[in-house]
Amino acid sequence: MSNPASGVFRTESDSAYRKITLRIVPLLFICYMLNYMDRVNVGYAQLQMKHALNFSDAVYGLGASIFFVGYFIFEVPSNLLLHKIGARKTLLRIMLGWGLASACTMFVSTPVQFYVVRFFLGVFEAGLFPGIVLYLTYWYPPARRARVVALFMLATAAAGLVGGPTSGWILQNMNGVHGLQGWQWMFLIEGLPSSLLGIVAYLYLVDGPAQARWLTDAQRSLVLDEVASAAAAASSVTRTHSPFADPKVYLLSFVLFCMLCGSYALSFWLPTVIRELGVGNLQQVGLYAMIPDAVAAISTILYSRHSDKHFERRWHFITVAFVAAVALSATSLTAHSLGLSISMFALARAAIVSSLPVFWAMTTSLLSTRSSVAGIAVISSLSNLSGMTSPFLLGLIKSATGSLVNGLLAISALMIVAALCVLIFVPNQRRARKFENGEVSRA
Repeated sequence: MSNPASGVFRTESDSAYRKITLRIVPLLFICYMLNYMDRVNVGYAQLQMKHALNFSDAVYGLGASIFFVGYFIFEVPSNLLLHKIGARKTLLRIMLGWGLASACTMFVSTPVQFYVVRFFLGVFEAGLFPGIVLYLTYWYPPARRARVVALFMLATAAAGLVGGPTSGWILQNMNGVHGLQGWQWMFLIEGLPSSLLGIVAYLYLVDGPAQARWLTDAQRSLVLDEVASAAAAASSVTRTHSPFADPKVYLLSFVLFCMLCGSYALSFWLPTVIRELGVGNLQQVGLYAMIPDAVAAISTILYSRHSDKHFERRWHFITVAFVAAVALSATSLTAHSLGLSISMFALARAAIVSSLPVFWAMTTSLLSTRSSVAGIAVISSLSNLSGMTSPFLLGLIKSATGSLVNGLLAISALMIVAALCVLIFVPNQRRARKFENGEVSRA
C-alpha cells in the first residue's frame, strides 16, 4: 500500500505515474507556457507600442486588465464543457482561438481596438488553466498533485525565461522589417504557434486514463482505482456538490486573488521597472526580466517536492506568501540599485510561483470530485479578477504619481492578508474533515 504521509509509494505505482508524467506533462507544459507568453507579452510590447500609438499608462493598464473580463465570463462554462466533451476538443478550441487573437493584436491602432482584441483573447483563453488542473485530477490522486502541478506551473516561469529574451530580441532587431514595427512582429511570431500546438494536442492526448492504451492493463487499473478511491474518500465527507453554495470556494478564490495580484503586477510591469532603472536596450530588458523567472523555476520544483514529501500544504503556502510580501515591499527601498531591485523581484517572483502548486494541491484535496469540476473553474475565474485589478490600478497609480511604489506596497498587503486567511480559516490536517464538511472554521 502507499503511504502518502511518508512519501513512500509502491514501485508499480511509481512506474505508472512516471509514464503518465512523461507522456502528458511536457505537452501541457508547452501549451501553458505559450498561453502565459501570449497573455503577458503585452508587457514587453508596450515599451514600443505606447509610444507608437500614443497610449498612456492608464490605457495600457486597462488594455492589459480587460483581457480578464472575457476570461472571467467564460471560464466556468469552458470547464463544464471540458467535463462533457473531453480535454482534446477543449484544448483544440481554446488554442486555435487564442493564437489567432494574439496574432491579430498586431493590427491594433486605437485604444478601442486594443481593448476589443484583449477582451477576445481572454474569451478564447478562458478555461485553459482550470481545464488542465481538472484534467490532472483525472490522472493523479491528491498525494501526488503538488509535484505534478508544480511541473506544469513551471510554465509560467519558463514563459519568462523564453518570452523575455525572445520578446526583447524581436522588439530590438525586427523593428521596421517589411514595414512592421517590432511589437507587431512580436505578436505575430508568438501567437501563431499556439494555434498549431492546439492541433498537436488534439492528435496526441487522450481524455483520461481509461483511453490511455500506452499504459499496461495493470497500470491503467491501478491509476483508475487510486484516483477513484481518493475521489470517493473526498466525496464521502462533503455535504454539498454545488461550488456556488460552498463557502470555502469563495475563501480560496480570495486567497488566490491576492497572490495573483502580485504575479500579474510583476508580469505586466517588470519590463517597465527595469527600463526605468536605466536599461535602455530592449533586448537587455528581456534578459534582466528572465532572472526572476529562472529563480522561480528552481524554487518551485524544490518547494513542491518538499510539500509532497511532508504531505503538508497550509504552512508551505503561508510561509511563501509572507516572503513574497516582504520582498515586494522591499523593492520600494532598492530603487537606487538595479542589482538589489532585481534580487528582490526575483525573491518575490520565486515565492509567488512556489505558492501556486501548493495552493492547488491544497484546493483540489478540499473539493469533492463533483464540486471540483465547476469549483476549480470558479476559483480560477474569481481569482483571475486580479488580472483586471492589479495592472489597471498600477497603471492609474503610475499615471497619477509617476511611480509604482504605492501600488506594490498595496499588493504586498494583499498577500499578507492571503497568508492570514489560510492561517485562520484553512484547517490543519487534523481538522480537515470538519472543513471538508463545508464549515469554515478557525485552525
